[in-house]
Amino acid sequence: MAFEALGLSENILKAIRGCGYTTPTPIQEQAIPVVLMGRDVVGLAQTGTGKTASFTLPMIEILSGGRAKARMPRSLILTPTRELAAQIADNFDTYGQYSKLTKALLVGGVSMEEQIRLLDRGVDVLIATPGRMLDLFERGRILLNDIKILVIDEADRMLDMGFVPDIEKIVSLLSPMRQTLLFSATMPPEIRKLTQKFQSNPKEISVSPPASTSVNVEQFVVHTTARQKREVLERLIREEKVQNAFVFCNRKRDIDDLVRWLSAKGFSSKGMHGDLVQKVRTETLEAFKAGEIRLLICSDVAARGLDVQGLSHVFNYDVPYNAEDYVHRIGRTGRAGMTGRAWMLATSDDEKNLKAIEKLIGNSINAQGMPASSGDSRMNAEPEAPKRAPRARKEAAKQAPVKRPEQAERQENPARRSKSVHDSQEQVDEGDVRGFGEDLPGFFGITKR
Repeated sequence: MAFEALGLSENILKAIRGCGYTTPTPIQEQAIPVVLMGRDVVGLAQTGTGKTASFTLPMIEILSGGRAKARMPRSLILTPTRELAAQIADNFDTYGQYSKLTKALLVGGVSMEEQIRLLDRGVDVLIATPGRMLDLFERGRILLNDIKILVIDEADRMLDMGFVPDIEKIVSLLSPMRQTLLFSATMPPEIRKLTQKFQSNPKEISVSPPASTSVNVEQFVVHTTARQKREVLERLIREEKVQNAFVFCNRKRDIDDLVRWLSAKGFSSKGMHGDLVQKVRTETLEAFKAGEIRLLICSDVAARGLDVQGLSHVFNYDVPYNAEDYVHRIGRTGRAGMTGRAWMLATSDDEKNLKAIEKLIGNSINAQGMPASSGDSRMNAEPEAPKRAPRARKEAAKQAPVKRPEQAERQENPARRSKSVHDSQEQVDEGDVRGFGEDLPGFFGITKR
């Protein structure tokens, strides 16, 4: 099916052709006609399948026949992150370039003054994060009683970030005579309840199994130890000949440490997390897209919704606590029909989370053995002192004072325990250094692209 068969106007089709698109993706093909009919929609599709265009294109078509009043936007799109909101705004600029619709982007981390000026003029499309949206409403800068279309994007991430109460409050301020579109990569029970509460007889559209991963992404897991992870990551980056990559950490405090370590190793890298001001986040993302930064070390919240064309790799430096986050992480690569590779570094403490991921995606991830590097502290440890000869031990025993039995027992037990710990440590060390050793370049028979 071509875009011309979906019922879109010539102005929108002209903009689409200018982007080089001729055929809609499955979610676009199924969702656009239903949205144009005015029905509520629940759209389920994995990341990178074109969900954004599946609601922006019909919204432009529907809204083209009217004009907004001051402080009374005609449509509202709620998103979990500033980056995703900016991406949606770019989509409206691209697809609506031959339309006369106006928009405003309401996100935190930037000044309100320009946002308020746009609202005072009147906007057709309001793209907002929940916090800034409520802040401006409570200041009396927005009137929501003229909203005709509500879009809740990345609903599952909204749930994870604790935005559901804010969304419920915002929806309570809207007219019940509206069209509500909800898009998500997964459908946990809590989101299912929201669809029943916010929507009226919605059409559910699912173009892939829930929480499935793209067939365009090759997935690998490396079993390692906590203190080896940095060296393993460095080897992977060098051997994989990474063009550009996202490296995901579970904790914000680890991001800056990893950036400093990678930079010291000669890699151009920057961090991306929620504590950074919006200006820095925007500049970092633009530098990454321009190829000035090779590695973007980020948290799940910061990276959700980022769309970087041609991303070659994703590295899960930490196994995500939430199995569904794994799907979103590796979905940053292998987009728009391209291929990508995703690596995950797992320690013995991650076994439970790793099994949860494999259960969610319905597949076992290709495991690659990767032991300690030659730089591991255990491999550079000092040799043990030579044991005393039997004669020397006898001479030392003659000079040692006689001890009562209970004293001897108290001194013997720590020694015995020390030997037991030492023996155990030798077993761990032996297990840790099994595998490729220094013979990494062959990379265990994995075919490089």
